[in-house]
Amino acid sequence: MKYTFTRNVITRALVLALPVLASLPALSYAQDEQQDNAQDKLERIEVTAQKRTQSIVDVPASISAFDGKRLEELGLSELDMISDLTPGLVIQEQSPNNPGFVIRGITSDSGSSQISPRVSIYYNGVDVSRSRGSYFELFDIERVEVVKGPQATLFGTAAAVGAISVITRKPDDFDNAELALGAGNLSQRRADGFINLAGDDLKGRLAFSYRERDGYIDNIAPEQDDMNGIERTGARLSLRYTPNDAVTADFIYSYEKNDDTGTAFKNGIYAPTGGDTSPYSFVEMTGSPYSEEVLGAPKLGLDRTIDDFNLTVDWRLNDTTTLTSVTGYREFDSLEIFDADGTQAWFLEFAEDAQGEQWSQELRFSHTLDNAFILWGANYFSEEGSQRVPFSTEESIYFNCVGALGTGLPCINEDGSVNLLTPVLTGGALNEIAYQGSYTNMGDNRSWSAFFDITYDISDELTVSGGLRYIDESRESGFAAIMPNSQLLTLLGQPTQPMLPTVSTGGAVLSDSGDDSALLPRFNVLYAINEDTNWFATLSKGQRSFVVDVSSTLNEQGEVVAASSEIPAETIWNYETGIKGNWADAVNYSASIFYQDYSDFQVTLQDDAGNFYTDNAGDATNWGVETEFTAYLSNQLEIFGHVAYLDAQIDDDANNGQLAGNRFRLQPEWTSSLGLMSDMMVSDGLMLRSSLVATYRSEIFFEPANAPIAGIPIKEDAVTLLNGSVGLYDEQAGWSLVLKGSNLLDKDYLVDAGNTGGSFGNPTFIAGPSRLVYLEFRQRFEW
Repeated sequence: MKYTFTRNVITRALVLALPVLASLPALSYAQDEQQDNAQDKLERIEVTAQKRTQSIVDVPASISAFDGKRLEELGLSELDMISDLTPGLVIQEQSPNNPGFVIRGITSDSGSSQISPRVSIYYNGVDVSRSRGSYFELFDIERVEVVKGPQATLFGTAAAVGAISVITRKPDDFDNAELALGAGNLSQRRADGFINLAGDDLKGRLAFSYRERDGYIDNIAPEQDDMNGIERTGARLSLRYTPNDAVTADFIYSYEKNDDTGTAFKNGIYAPTGGDTSPYSFVEMTGSPYSEEVLGAPKLGLDRTIDDFNLTVDWRLNDTTTLTSVTGYREFDSLEIFDADGTQAWFLEFAEDAQGEQWSQELRFSHTLDNAFILWGANYFSEEGSQRVPFSTEESIYFNCVGALGTGLPCINEDGSVNLLTPVLTGGALNEIAYQGSYTNMGDNRSWSAFFDITYDISDELTVSGGLRYIDESRESGFAAIMPNSQLLTLLGQPTQPMLPTVSTGGAVLSDSGDDSALLPRFNVLYAINEDTNWFATLSKGQRSFVVDVSSTLNEQGEVVAASSEIPAETIWNYETGIKGNWADAVNYSASIFYQDYSDFQVTLQDDAGNFYTDNAGDATNWGVETEFTAYLSNQLEIFGHVAYLDAQIDDDANNGQLAGNRFRLQPEWTSSLGLMSDMMVSDGLMLRSSLVATYRSEIFFEPANAPIAGIPIKEDAVTLLNGSVGLYDEQAGWSLVLKGSNLLDKDYLVDAGNTGGSFGNPTFIAGPSRLVYLEFRQRFEW
């Protein structure tokens, strides 16, 4: 049964593609024409994953790359859409404030300021991996590279399992501009473009992007928007200064603003008024009556701002040596208000108020010799951040919904009414008891590192490389909570306690700190089997930084003190081998098999307060196979795709506790894609271009426990999605008119399940986007 998915995906894609293929004229497979076209395209696949420009087939690692033109043609404007076409990569977007990045089964998604990421997100050469600030729009992009396996030597410790590197377009050498306007269903409105001005020494480029649409999950609650709607604005100023042939300085300022309507956490037990518990039907998510006072804004939704500054200077000191300086500063400010129970009840109303800023400086020297390339340098990185989580509830509703009152009354009645029991329990003395509390985690993390990497050509066929990074880290974590005791329990004469099992510090900050250092190596071999095929093998070590976990507790004297523990750094050894190359000057391919061994594997769990924390799950292993290809069958037809298998789990060992033997969350065993792009000249200078892409993923679990909550499975069965586009292009006049669509078959599928509500016995479910179609007109200008 495991192999039927490939046949299903291929069959469905080809059936839907038949009208496109039938419309093509007879294809010429003349060898010389096919070879010229394919060879040109193959040679253009260049990457900078090893801090120099190389053909992708010459990089001894598993890497996928997408240039800006391909992103635009396929309508890939968000990071999560990249993962559909990349073996070994899964990107989950609950919201831009809460993304999950998964490489080869390992998830990096914690928003806690005390925890480090596993997947490095690089933006113009700078690590921006803190999750609440790492998700951004893809517009005016030069290239996206996804490197799998530990890349500490080249990308730092955040690249424990891999790196996603995004490089934006730099100013052109000539004056030009572009403007695109689009509209579609769900009131979609889109615009993006740029203007580029080129002087002798100074060139500038100003790019922008705006996207807006209504939510695809209706919300019947009064004064609330439909859920999962977006409004996202981005702008980028790029300046390039070249005072002479030896120096190039690039300054980039990026700004992004998100005003999304909020995530639809649909309760799996209680239905909205007149509705059902299906994640794909309407919701009745109300938020708190005191949302603005307690949570920070009047309605559910996200308000997030990112500012990013980058200065990269390349100075060619002589014919063989270049000095590169990369300076980065980034800050984000994010407030997301969400209804964690996903019902009409004033039950679990939360917000997340997160801020962070980081500064980094890297200096590196590169030496290009006759038979060697040497890279060495140093990096300093510092970040400060906080994550404050306000909480609001009505006390009788809360205790009833978690089953603590023993009344036998449901949280929500069949007619949709909510059982507010305060008047009954207090003899009518009070109508309601509003509860307000909050807890905050803080982190001040600093590191410096030195690295050395060398690639040496032993012969024309054999190249070896090795590298080492030494890193020294210091981490200071803080925690504060304002969590009053229950008024209702006091009135009932029962032992009182906070509504959430969090010991209040009265706002005082408790803290602890720690230090650690590590040596992280990598070794690679690249052997040219022939002029078209390379074999590679790699051995590398990655590390996720240690965690200083701080919360609050009571000592024997009843005093509030810090509950602090240091969770050891998670280490990973990656063993991998594969081949990559091209066949008949028309097919670009790669295939690899890998094995990964983890020690002190860190998992993110939720406590009864809904607070996320990190724990040591012991050892874990995974192995897998990844393949991808692009075939240029002619000047008019291109087929591409991938197939990947991954066996990833916590080791089935009693020492690994309750998670022993469990599959990694968010990771399917099988993923695949199959796409085609075709070009057909319809008149002189006018071309019809169409694309069709089918993607598949097998069953996934959404929680490390791999278990149902309240009897409801917290997983998703296999999903197949179809995206496509068709449009007219006039290259001479510089315009295009394209119809683009995602989830064309309007499939129901889940983005996440369980969530904060699951910690309180009320699992919630997040539906993926429904069918989205829009028409886009794009015009290019040159003068």
